[in-house]
Amino acid sequence: MRNNKAVLPGFGLSLGYTILYLSIIVFIPLSAVFFKSIGIGWDGFIEIIQDTRILKALQLSFTTALVAALINVFLGLLLAWCLVRYHFPGKRIVDALIDLPFALPTAVAGIALTSLYAPTGWIGQFLEPHGFKVAYTSVGITLALIFIGIPFVVRTVQPILSDLETELEEASSALGANRWQTIRYVIFPIILPSLMTGFGLAFARGVGEYGSVIFIAGNQPYKTEIAPLLIISRLEEFDYAGATTIAVIMLLLSFALLLLINLLQSWATRRTGRNAT
Repeated sequence: MRNNKAVLPGFGLSLGYTILYLSIIVFIPLSAVFFKSIGIGWDGFIEIIQDTRILKALQLSFTTALVAALINVFLGLLLAWCLVRYHFPGKRIVDALIDLPFALPTAVAGIALTSLYAPTGWIGQFLEPHGFKVAYTSVGITLALIFIGIPFVVRTVQPILSDLETELEEASSALGANRWQTIRYVIFPIILPSLMTGFGLAFARGVGEYGSVIFIAGNQPYKTEIAPLLIISRLEEFDYAGATTIAVIMLLLSFALLLLINLLQSWATRRTGRNAT
């Protein structure tokens, strides 16, 4: 007879507490946003989503977040690999600096990046004469999102690389595989699920980022105005229905993209499990 007794007691109580917690912290606030946006009616909703200014802001927010997350996947993987596989002077300092965007107030990060890349900044003054402008452009927004998003990729991939046995690479080399074949067929399938997790976290953070972006963006309507700033502007104008409607659109788009990423991650995990067996 199979014993179905749980290792830890209190599953019903734990499940009830979890549902209650999620309801108070997540479900109820999100439901309030949906109900507030419904108050403007279907015609009002259509009018808002057809607003060119809103569409441009949404496009800018999601595009820069996507580009920054993709760049962070590459840079974060390189950083994690160096921290795991190599020993060099100042390694602990570099490891600590990666977590700095977590602790640093986002407004401080935005001010620092703006002071560096503004036309009169330490770096911007050398780029401006060559016609390359960073601050107050989408490039500056992407740079800010790279700064605040890279720890998500590094800290997600780093534990997987630490657990990756070097014997696998040695066995692959002994069987005649070159470096690129070892990376493609041995290392990459193992770290792919964690890479996608880091990508999803960095992308989600970038879409809703506000503090570090508004200073370097310039906030020009139709050009460098992000969707979170537009929501704040509508709230300052007491247009609560318009602000919540923009928030709902961002929520639905983010949820759809994150759901797709989770499905791809699940597929990659199952595939890796089959390959491992």
